[in-house]
This record gives sequence, structure tokens and C-alpha cells, in this order.
Amino acid sequence: LVKQNRGIDVEFDKDMSDPKVYKLWQEGNTSGIFQFESQGMTNFMKELKPDCLEDLIAGVSLYRPGPMDQIPRYIRGKQNPGHNEYTHPSLEPILNVTYGCMVYQEQVMQIVRDLAGYSLGRADLVRRAMGKKKLDVMAKEREVFINGQVDEDGKIVVPGCVRNGIDAESANTIFDEMAEFAKYAFNKSHAAAYAVLSYQTAYLKTYYPAEFMASMLNSFLGNLDKIPDYIEECKRMGIEILKPDINKSYTRFTVDDGKIRFGLGSIKNVGTSAVD
Repeated sequence: LVKQNRGIDVEFDKDMSDPKVYKLWQEGNTSGIFQFESQGMTNFMKELKPDCLEDLIAGVSLYRPGPMDQIPRYIRGKQNPGHNEYTHPSLEPILNVTYGCMVYQEQVMQIVRDLAGYSLGRADLVRRAMGKKKLDVMAKEREVFINGQVDEDGKIVVPGCVRNGIDAESANTIFDEMAEFAKYAFNKSHAAAYAVLSYQTAYLKTYYPAEFMASMLNSFLGNLDKIPDYIEECKRMGIEILKPDINKSYTRFTVDDGKIRFGLGSIKNVGTSAVD
């Protein structure tokens, strides 16, 4: 629609750091933004005041049963830089990006690798065992995580936390935290893809509001429950909705000089075949 109306090929800012775009989240104007439309998520973002992609990635990951318990801690960390709480100082390089909270499966893997010296493959096995609640595997891995593993010839297979200078009590607590968290953990790569798409939808809503809202309305063509909500959002944004006009309307919603022309396909009891 932007190309059709304005002759512009949309280009998103590559570093995804435009303050105008983040304002949508900060002010709770996320109607139509992928993954961020629900009331609970809107409230979370208004409190968090995200200003970078990292916050959106964390938001997507935290707003689910289980990790939600970490939301207040994440918000505290965001609002009080440098005052994050860590069970052990060795966690700081891994968890500082999420203000001391465990948010991603990748962080669990990095903890067992950096603190206990696991290989990448074995770290993934621990992640999987925790996610699937395999208690026997976890009991065995707890011992390895804390004290390491030696083969029959006395060769160190996994050094373990204690050999790496982390006391057994902290190591045990960290393992508990990982096991509790990993039941629900999200993988960051997945959340990042969601967050990029969310940012792009927010960018379009910020800079091409009429085309964006017309497209939102078209995506719910025929769904008479959703159309009124987005019509309300258009009004809130100051976008005029033009009445249906037999000479100017199409089946879908269209943009006419910065205003949205009502699509005939969304009128009750008017089928698209009649319009066509």
C-alpha cells in the first residue's frame, strides 16, 4: 500500500533503535503490533519503557506462565542500572543483558559451559533434560555441574564449578534456579525473530499509519468482531474513516489521501462476490 500510494519502498532502520517507534510501547499504543496487543502485555511494556530490541526480545520471552514471576525483577533492573542481583558474580557476564534474570534457554547453556566447563553438546543435553523435567538425568548432572566428572584414568571430562572457584553452595543454588526456570524457558533465537517482526510492524504504524491500519483492517476482512476495535484505534490515531461509497470503495479497505476508505467487503450481509 505504501508503494502504491506514495511510491516508496519501505526500508527499516537496520539497528532498530528509533526512539519514535519505541514510543508506541512506552505509551501503550500497541494495538495491531505483533505479539504485544494483549492488555497484560501492554501494561508490562508501559511499565518497562523499552528502548531497544533487547527489551522486546525479553518481553516476548517473559510474558508467559512461569517466567512472568521474573517480570518485576526485570523492570527493577531496567530502571536501576547497575543494581542487579546475582546469585554469584560469575553469572554477571551471562545475565547482565537481562538484568540478572534468567530469561532464555541459551543462558542456561552458557551458565553450564562457562561456570562448570561443559561442552556445547552436553550443555544442550542439560537444557533438554531440564525442559522435559527428566529428574534422573538432572540429579546426575547436578553432581557433575557442582563437582565435575573424571574418567576411569583420572582425566577430567568436566571440571565442574568447584574446580573453577565457585563454592558448592552457590553452584547448588544456581542449579536449582536453572532447573526451576528451564521448565518454561524460551529460546532467544525464536524470541528475537518475533521481536524483529514486532519492531517492523511498530515502525510501519509509526511512519505509515493510514496504510498500516488499512492493512490491519484488511487482515480481518469479514471478521466483524475485530473490525470495530481497529476502527476505534484509527479514531484514536486521528485517521479519518471515510464512509463506504459505491463509486470509490473496493472490497478491501483502501487509503485515500491519508484517510481510510471503508471496504464494502466488511459491510454486514454484503458478500465479496456481490462487490466483485
